[in-house]
Amino acid sequence: MHKPFGYFEIRSQAKAIDKLFRRFNRYLDREGLFARQGQLIDASIVPVLVQRNTREENTNIKQGEVPEEWQEQPRKLQQKDTDARWVKKNGRSHYGYKNHVNADGKHKIIRTYTVTDASVHDSQVFDPLLDSSNTGKQVFADSAYRSNKINSTLKERGLKNEIHHKGYRGMPLTEAKQRVNHKRSKIRATVEHIFGFQQNSLGGKFIRTIGILRARTKIGLMNLAYNMKRYVYLTKNKPTHATK
Repeated sequence: MHKPFGYFEIRSQAKAIDKLFRRFNRYLDREGLFARQGQLIDASIVPVLVQRNTREENTNIKQGEVPEEWQEQPRKLQQKDTDARWVKKNGRSHYGYKNHVNADGKHKIIRTYTVTDASVHDSQVFDPLLDSSNTGKQVFADSAYRSNKINSTLKERGLKNEIHHKGYRGMPLTEAKQRVNHKRSKIRATVEHIFGFQQNSLGGKFIRTIGILRARTKIGLMNLAYNMKRYVYLTKNKPTHATK
């Protein structure tokens, strides 16, 4: 696909945010805020401006091609997001990207994250989100992440599968599994507070940038800002060393 103007500069910015995010997490470790009590994995849709394209243009985009008409109009191409995608959730259609995060159970700090278009299934980026530094063995996630492949991955890494059980048509969950899910929900649901904080206290999750590289930069900054706010909250009553 055609590389937009400033592509390599934008990619460098996205990498810089990733580097800054990891650097701040190392600072958290030095402050004693290690990743503990297991991993909480979830994803949230980050909406962007809806593109008004024809059906034929959308078909080209999904195939990784840029419509010929756009290639002849550079200014128009710069305003077209060829990376964002549609997805249906709870019966509603959403357009944009996904913020996939892994927070530790103890401090509720984002330890790893990745950004994809909204159509990517949550389970497809499960492996890169796993945090080897977390001292807890439990991994919590909703039923969208339950699969034989993910179960095998967790076993190989010596991690405990605390992912929600999934019911199927004609095979509803037993009462025992429903009780297990309810118990796990009390722990797993705290990761949703992260997305709620970003929506309500960081100006909302909606972004106005074009393309996944800029989206990674904006979403990375949003995750970093959350961690900084969380750090301030966790340390606000921490005693300071008295100066002589």
